[in-house]
Amino acid sequence: MVRKFTLVFILLLFTVNTGTRANAGWLNKSLNKLNKMGITTNHSRSSSSPSKSEIAAALKQALQIGAENTVSRLGRINGFYKDKHVYIPLPSKLQKIKNLLDRIGMGGQLNKLELQMNRAAELATPKAKRLFLKAIREMTIKDVYKIYKGPDDAATQYFKEKMGKELKEEMRPIVEKSLRKVKAVQTYNSIIQKYNSLPFGKHVNLNLTDYVLNKAEDGIFYYIAQEEKAIRKNPAKRVTDLLKKVFGYR
Repeated sequence: MVRKFTLVFILLLFTVNTGTRANAGWLNKSLNKLNKMGITTNHSRSSSSPSKSEIAAALKQALQIGAENTVSRLGRINGFYKDKHVYIPLPSKLQKIKNLLDRIGMGGQLNKLELQMNRAAELATPKAKRLFLKAIREMTIKDVYKIYKGPDDAATQYFKEKMGKELKEEMRPIVEKSLRKVKAVQTYNSIIQKYNSLPFGKHVNLNLTDYVLNKAEDGIFYYIAQEEKAIRKNPAKRVTDLLKKVFGYR
């Protein structure tokens, strides 16, 4: 960090004390190197404002990259299970009776169910990619400008409004199938039947599919928001010239 600030100071000092064309060329090259190090300067900002078509293309490009990164991150083994931000815990109804179930030897079943729920979300997440790309393609110029000029999570809010309901409809059969595939439904039914048969237990019932579906959706949108914010704020995340121009100018 000290080294970077020292370099910036030297460049500024050099600019003040020299004015030759050769030195100006040297300065341009040096500033470019600083930009690659993540140090932005007014000099590096695009001299002309991006066109409407460039803004639209850059925004869609950024959102596509963000969606693909999110799906790749979460749609793999331990994508949910080992991530503290999106980990799917036991439903609150089961959390409340966990101590009792531990005492009757069913604590291991609860741990197994927790893992299986996260596995189901990981299996279902890749199906979200097509919906994100579809929502991006359908963006209007009005949508683009609203997102471009909006807050750090403007695109995330657009996705929630545009595809939230459809995302659940598309993911529901996948989550249901995934829950069966990892035997989460069997585990859950075994736990609930055992608990509900106890004379002192209160009847417990919940829709496991809905619970996992809502948590999976929350996790996906959490990382969509993180990706969006990073592209807006972090120059290193602007991996194409178009992204650098549009978001650098902004």
